[in-house]
Amino acid sequence: MTLVFLSALVIAFSGAMMPGPLLTYTIKQALHTGIFAGFIVIVGHAALELLLIALIFLGFDTILQSNLAQIGIGLIGGALLIYMGFDMIIGSAKNKISIQLDENKSNTGNILVSGFLLSAANPYFILWWAIIGLGFLLQAYKSFGVAGVLLFYSGHVLADFIWYGFISIAVGTTRKFMPLGLYRTIIASLGLMLIYFGCSFVYGSIY
Repeated sequence: MTLVFLSALVIAFSGAMMPGPLLTYTIKQALHTGIFAGFIVIVGHAALELLLIALIFLGFDTILQSNLAQIGIGLIGGALLIYMGFDMIIGSAKNKISIQLDENKSNTGNILVSGFLLSAANPYFILWWAIIGLGFLLQAYKSFGVAGVLLFYSGHVLADFIWYGFISIAVGTTRKFMPLGLYRTIIASLGLMLIYFGCSFVYGSIY
């Protein structure tokens, strides 16, 4: 069972450390609200992964793999990322964005939901679980039953918490020393990255 847990941990690290919209959003929120942002983002992300695992075992993996599902996720998800990117850029240009040095607990729900939605907006994430993730889940289930699946999920989620928590703490602890102009420039740059990812998702779903 240890091998199942460790393999999930390593596989998840390889994905978590790759740049993408979820990491971009985590950096933005860590700059804006503090060191706990990454942990909250991953709670939403992990909730979606748990839902996907349940759907896969209910037989929805073929639906998630279908061209129609991938096109729909790519178009809707891409549009969401593009909107968020422009919102960040416009907010920076109009000086509507500032650093909150007090931890803002009122944003917790919004950050959690965004973690869920940004993950759902990524067609490659959904496809990974429907194809690659399914293979690992079946191996874990055949070897150890439901306990194996839960162990794989735990290792996978732990890697996300470790990496995104590390990024969040690193960014959140240095933000108080950052000039406001530099902060807004970084936010605008992160907005451009979200637009790029969004356009990539839309393009990938059409062509």
